[in-house]
Amino acid sequence: MTDSNQHVHEQAPTDASFALQRMPEALSTAKTIDEMKAQFARLQMLSRKQPINDWGTRETQLDNLEVMLSDNQESFAKAISADFGYRSQSETQFAELFPSFTGISHAKKHGKKWMKTYRAPISPIYMPAHNEIQPQPLGVVGIMVPWNYPLFLAIGPMIDALVAGNRVMVKMSEAAPQFAQTFADAISRYFSPDMICVVLGEVDIAAAFSELPFDHLLYTGSTAVGKKVMAAAAPNLTPVTLELGGKSPVIVLDDANLESVVNRVMMGKTLNAGQTCIAPDYVLIQRQYHDQFIHLAKEWMAKHYPNIENNPDYSRIINGEQFKRVKGYLDALTGVEIHALTAVEPNIETRLMPPVIVSEPAPDSDLMQNEIFAPILPLMHYETLDDAISFVNARPRPLALYVFSDNYSSIENVRNNTVSGGLCINEVIMHVAQHDLPFGGVGDSGTGAYHGKAGFERLSHMKPIFVQTKLNGLNFLLPPYGGLFKKAMALFLK
Repeated sequence: MTDSNQHVHEQAPTDASFALQRMPEALSTAKTIDEMKAQFARLQMLSRKQPINDWGTRETQLDNLEVMLSDNQESFAKAISADFGYRSQSETQFAELFPSFTGISHAKKHGKKWMKTYRAPISPIYMPAHNEIQPQPLGVVGIMVPWNYPLFLAIGPMIDALVAGNRVMVKMSEAAPQFAQTFADAISRYFSPDMICVVLGEVDIAAAFSELPFDHLLYTGSTAVGKKVMAAAAPNLTPVTLELGGKSPVIVLDDANLESVVNRVMMGKTLNAGQTCIAPDYVLIQRQYHDQFIHLAKEWMAKHYPNIENNPDYSRIINGEQFKRVKGYLDALTGVEIHALTAVEPNIETRLMPPVIVSEPAPDSDLMQNEIFAPILPLMHYETLDDAISFVNARPRPLALYVFSDNYSSIENVRNNTVSGGLCINEVIMHVAQHDLPFGGVGDSGTGAYHGKAGFERLSHMKPIFVQTKLNGLNFLLPPYGGLFKKAMALFLK
């Protein structure tokens, strides 16, 4: 196996050596606010002195990322599992490593084309001049990573930042400390500290991180914390991308194949024990299908997660605080049926939370007001499709919306009369893995989108350029304004 250090691509040419000597010591990992600020100052100065404008450097960084992932798959999966108390290694492969590898491949395939200057349309009035758009690196991108998918939600934004030619600082989640340290150690072996710095630490360091004058800041997490991040970034006019989750509804129409619906919804709700920002949060279904849905869900659990207490495919709730929060939602319910889908009870010691279905909880209950982030699935009833659409539209706009039907006009009704970060038809979650689709929220579920070309453009400055020719007619429109000017205005201002 090739020594991993051979993949490091240094960024400091000799003509910048004097400037670099006056800069703070390079750090691959920052653990204090002072270290973090010093490393930010270094990366910011480098980004101004040495913009990463060539494809070769960008491709090398993507290669480094790919090799790092390949070499450290097992250690990453073990560290994530340790933080969760138990996390299925297969889920880590499917939901974190797989989209990370495909995202890198997509960026390497298309990045060289994305970064080229290209012609933009121009009005005939200004010809023979022409317009161009030149993508340029922003400089230093900050990434704040959540705990639920700490690998993919670090790697995904890093791919977009690196293919756009930026330097990167990544604040790892304090709720997943073992993975954070493992990831920081890996980054230090495969990347120059003049390219990527990993920041470790508690909430105070996260708060200080969001106050740094990044050229762009990308945060994934809760809406409440997202508001604080945006407020912290505002004094520096730092542009932000916020992916904030929320309650993602499922609308089941009466023509849908209910067995197929249950298969996809339960897959999305049990993945990572429901700790997914785009997990189906609640289901809108007609009353006559309610009991059948629950029956099919119990059969599905028996088939896919037998012996759930010892099942290697079923993950745990990340920590005791989150477990108590979720259990509290259930304990607060009164006058509603809670349908266990297994014979197992929630266990705070092991943080095992078996899936349950809740029949029509009150719309103002905590369960229906907050993002659940656990394998609890409310079933809500509706009479007409317009009622279901109104129910969704009366609430904050979701990060994802899922509709199941084979009726074209009904699907069109949903897609044209709802606004959500993303939409899946007869599927859940899979839009996040499409590198040719932008991914992001709207309203309370976030602002801005990334992934693929959308991410490249989000983390680039798409500089507009107007190119004038020697011979042009604009000089005829200068003062003193005479007859020719008046004729031109009469033509243009019809």
